Amino acid sequence: MRLLAGAGAICLLAVAAHADRPVPVADDVISGVVMPRNLSDYNFFQDAGGTKPNKGVTLYRLNSPLFTDYADKFRYIYVPAGKTLSVNPDNPEGMLQFPVGSAIIKSFGYEMDGKPHLLETRVLLHRADGWLALPYVWNEEQTEATLKVAGKRIPITFTDPSGKERSISYAVPNKNQCKECHSLSEAVVPIGPKLRNLTHDSKDILASNGILNGVTGTEMVMPDFRDDGMPLADRARAYLDANCAHCHNGEGSASNSGLFLTYEEKEPVRFGVGKRPVAAGRGSGGHEFSIKPGHPEESIMIYRLKSLDPGVAMPEVGRSLVHDEGVALLSEWIDSL
Repeated sequence: MRLLAGAGAICLLAVAAHADRPVPVADDVISGVVMPRNLSDYNFFQDAGGTKPNKGVTLYRLNSPLFTDYADKFRYIYVPAGKTLSVNPDNPEGMLQFPVGSAIIKSFGYEMDGKPHLLETRVLLHRADGWLALPYVWNEEQTEATLKVAGKRIPITFTDPSGKERSISYAVPNKNQCKECHSLSEAVVPIGPKLRNLTHDSKDILASNGILNGVTGTEMVMPDFRDDGMPLADRARAYLDANCAHCHNGEGSASNSGLFLTYEEKEPVRFGVGKRPVAAGRGSGGHEFSIKPGHPEESIMIYRLKSLDPGVAMPEVGRSLVHDEGVALLSEWIDSL
């Protein structure tokens, strides 16, 4: 297996080309009270393999995505007919507001024989009592994904962007682990579809489909951390926002750390520069500061990103590999400070 090149572009074409499906998305299943056993129960896709989105299911892409063991990701939004996404002007991060009955769908996989081989699809369902996060695991035949509340380990071998072959035990999170990242003030919430992190083509597609309202074009845009044509500091801060800020923010599960890694944070000590840890324990690696300017090798942030020790590694869930490119980016930034 290897990473799927141009996966987002391929799926965008699929979005534009899909035909009406006789069986619509199952709104009653999304808004109901049960946890559907199979992904197909929702009718999110026209095909059994989960690659052709149904009418009303729109693919979106992010400028700076979260790292998950180099997996390809296919992200979709569903909003019930007659309803729209909106933007809260009082939310500086631009988190989209989803009406009840909406769903966010994200599939993970690697390329096999020139096409996507999906491992899991995670869904977030916006029900009347809040958001529900559920993980579904695909069968080897790629004909169905089944609910795995307890999560699962999947052995996988693939080739990373550098050409290195990797073999890992891919971790599908259990239902409770979803809350570790998707949590704000103890409530489950989306973390990915922030307006400032949506690609321009994604915003255009959502707007042209009548799904997204309230966009003025003057909103802050977060860069792609992989684009070396952008300023180094902006790329580093975008990486931290995408990979760390869902916990490291004022209302997140790591708020007591005093380390706030959102892209909007302006105070250097609050995003780690010269900041001493509150209670990192052995997670500090014996280092004094989250970020020691000019010394990435003495910065707690780099130490934890390079670790695979469950008691040290950051992020705590979602990876079994070190993201070499991310470590290199942040090390270069810290060295420049």
